[in-house]
Amino acid sequence: MRTVIVAGLAAGYLVVMNTQAPALPADLPSALYPAGMEPYLQVSATGAQIYACGISKGGGTWIFKAPEAELFDAQNRLVGKHYAGPTWEALAGGKIVGVVKASAPVGTGSIPWLLLDVTSREGAGVFSEARAILRIDTKGGVAPAQGCDEARAGQETRVPYMASYIFLR
Repeated sequence: MRTVIVAGLAAGYLVVMNTQAPALPADLPSALYPAGMEPYLQVSATGAQIYACGISKGGGTWIFKAPEAELFDAQNRLVGKHYAGPTWEALAGGKIVGVVKASAPVGTGSIPWLLLDVTSREGAGVFSEARAILRIDTKGGVAPAQGCDEARAGQETRVPYMASYIFLR
């Protein structure tokens, strides 16, 4: 077991996370396998996938806009947030931005599992040492199948989702 200390001196708080390196899931699709990297942290996410209604000549469709979620450690303590970019920001400081490298569908009703490369980082914190991120164990978050028409053009809808994010170095 490893202890990671994350200090938010400006905010006046200290978070100590006892972490055991997470294991990659046995059912991880080969397209998502992060060759040459090891997992060091896993957090759970609860939030929404945000979609906007876009209209074209062929009709309306829900277009993915951004995620918005809170991130929790293994003890269910809030440790950060996940939002457009896609960005993962630790409450104690530091944030990273990623880009999708690979995707694997997981069945009806859940957004796909993803492998994301980290493209930029700012500050220092528990997420900052990541080179890549896996999104796994997804539940929900899929765009609505209906309801996007000219009357709703430009409107947003928030679809609840949950997932786990594994940070890799």
